[in-house]
Amino acid sequence: MDIRVPERHRFPLVSPLLAAALAVLVLSGCAQNATTSRTVDFFDDYLPVITQFGVYKLDINQGNYISQDMVDKLKVGQTKPQVRAALGTPLVVSVFRDNRWDYVYEFQRAGRVREHRQFTVYFNKDESLARWEGDEMPPSVQDLNRVAATRTLPEDPYGQDAGILGKVIDIFRNIWDPGAPPVK
Repeated sequence: MDIRVPERHRFPLVSPLLAAALAVLVLSGCAQNATTSRTVDFFDDYLPVITQFGVYKLDINQGNYISQDMVDKLKVGQTKPQVRAALGTPLVVSVFRDNRWDYVYEFQRAGRVREHRQFTVYFNKDESLARWEGDEMPPSVQDLNRVAATRTLPEDPYGQDAGILGKVIDIFRNIWDPGAPPVK
């Protein structure tokens, strides 16, 4: 008598091992790499699809974005409403230290913090501005535009050439209006 073993019982260890390997592969996509090596940064910057397996992560701006021109508006002796008008509403106002305002800004791209800045403003007992301190602030948009305006592009060598189409237009223009200026 021939005893037949059903298909599902021939390889009893293959299906649990296959399921475990599949679970490890799927769950490895959820792990975050805490190291900040150059290799990880390279993959995050230039090949994000490899590290995220196609998961899109939003760019997140949190806090108060403060530029250098906003800081330049501060003067010792200003009142709290004047400081609020210059810098905006502070992110952190402590109940225990009402003479200190903290402005924190953080930018995350692809789930990683790319930029973190902190700026603190201190007031006197009479609620006038005493001092401020914090990280270096980025230049203002006006400063960036001024720098960009000073840089000029080189002259385009082909800008003065009208090309074949311009020459054809000149021929027809001279037929109908002989005194017309040429196309540049």
